Amino acid sequence: MARYFMELSYRGAFFHGWQSQPNAVSVQSVVEDALSKVLRREMKIVGAGRTDTGVNARKMVAHFDVTCVDFNFDFERVVASLNSIVGRDIAVHRIYRVPDSLHARFDAVSRTYHYYVMGHKSPFAWPFSWQAPASGLNYEMMNRAAAIMLETDDFTSFAKLHSDAKTNICRVSEARWMPLGDDAWVFVISADRFLRNMVRAIVGTLVDVGRRKLSVDDFRRIIEKRDRCAAGTSMPPQALFLWDVKYDSIG
Repeated sequence: MARYFMELSYRGAFFHGWQSQPNAVSVQSVVEDALSKVLRREMKIVGAGRTDTGVNARKMVAHFDVTCVDFNFDFERVVASLNSIVGRDIAVHRIYRVPDSLHARFDAVSRTYHYYVMGHKSPFAWPFSWQAPASGLNYEMMNRAAAIMLETDDFTSFAKLHSDAKTNICRVSEARWMPLGDDAWVFVISADRFLRNMVRAIVGTLVDVGRRKLSVDDFRRIIEKRDRCAAGTSMPPQALFLWDVKYDSIG
């Protein structure tokens, strides 16, 4: 048996998230169907995580196993064939051999998400960003609040209610707002793992800080309450990107 990693990106608007589910089109199901056609055997893939409905990915990593090793496995041909099948909203970038024990989900050491905010109306940016209120946001306050997340590891206040997560412990290594010019900003957050809906809930609560509905100390108290009802609303999904996934053994 040989294990392969696949790197791909996708626009989430037309999918019910990453994970396969009955009676819905997901990124995983489309890629599995295409891979099965190309390799002429039923294939299953395991992703590095699960993005929600409407969320995009600049870099998702998934693994799959081939039991009968083809020593003439033509990576470029397989990538080209997959891209001709999966449609315009998914792009497969590369496939490569990895150690048989390397797991796309469990061996990922960090994941990074980006959330994009535009300070003015733009017919070109709106499909991939959220338009900030006309009164603007205080990003200095939002960054002071975001820094608090590096001091904690319990993110129950930003966890989706009634999820199947066994723990709400996450170790955040980066959380900051960065200017992009032209009144655009991006929130960058990296952690060893993320909970369902976690990033969008965090951004929604930080936006309340930026609107001065909450203080920086209020944000700290929300984390300490460990209560999802205390946090802000979840932000729209189209502005969120799974940006990167890293592994110790892969450069």
